[in-house]
Amino acid sequence: MLESKLNFAAIDIGSNAVRLLIKGIRPGETVNELTKCVMLRIPLRLGEDSFSDGRISTEKQKQLMRTIRAFRLLMKVFNVVSYRACATSAMRDAVNGGRIADRIYAKTGIRIEVIDGVEEARIVYDSHIGDLLESQGSYIYVDVGGGSTEVSLIHDGTLISSRSYDVGTVRMLSGKVKERTWEMLRDDMDQLKNEYPGIQIIGSGGNINKLYSLAGKRDNARLAVSELRRWYDLLRPLDPEQRMERFKLNPDRADVIVPAAEIFLTIADRIGADSIFVPTIGIIDGLIHTLCSNYLKTH
Repeated sequence: MLESKLNFAAIDIGSNAVRLLIKGIRPGETVNELTKCVMLRIPLRLGEDSFSDGRISTEKQKQLMRTIRAFRLLMKVFNVVSYRACATSAMRDAVNGGRIADRIYAKTGIRIEVIDGVEEARIVYDSHIGDLLESQGSYIYVDVGGGSTEVSLIHDGTLISSRSYDVGTVRMLSGKVKERTWEMLRDDMDQLKNEYPGIQIIGSGGNINKLYSLAGKRDNARLAVSELRRWYDLLRPLDPEQRMERFKLNPDRADVIVPAAEIFLTIADRIGADSIFVPTIGIIDGLIHTLCSNYLKTH
């Protein structure tokens, strides 16, 4: 029964897709016992407008409004007790992003926060990735999105820093990544390698999850960098239609998967990592985890 659970919802308005996740717990359960009720992904690709034109088009605005209205109805069906909706790089870069968020709130009652890259990285960390890691050691949590890449440094179980770079898959396809941004990313990774020898990578985002799946990895949640490079070399010469046909990729995954692999390979090369830990969690999981934790503290 829907009413027997405490349900929480997160909406992630990204540059490539807009997603709704609803998870719930039963009375007496803890945040670590959250189970998925609904996961929906709508490939709106707001970044195509934002990164090329600096604004989100009227048509994309209409599609986003319809999507949020549908999500709101689903949240009502599942008696959601708490939600959070966040918009990232595409809405952040668009000159009309704030106005769109205001209009959606006026029409639907869903309040959208347009968050900066550092906040995005911290939300990702709130997915409690640290619970899956050894208490000692150094890790970077790398979340590759359509508009930006967030890198969070975790050392001996503590979040040390979070950085955001305007290097993302849709932004790369639009030809809007500046060379100095690449240089900053590479220089920062070199510095991390020097300061934290033996640093390891945790990969987040739909593309690394798909690459992990394509590689047939099911055991220890690790994807060898050599295997990632093999798939990059295999996919890169193909056009999106060929990738869809040969590897059963969705249209909105077939083009972005190659630039995503390039970003991960760049970071892995700079820090000297030989594998990437892929736990298949990200910003939307961090939102849900924090919502549930805060609710349980106050009720």
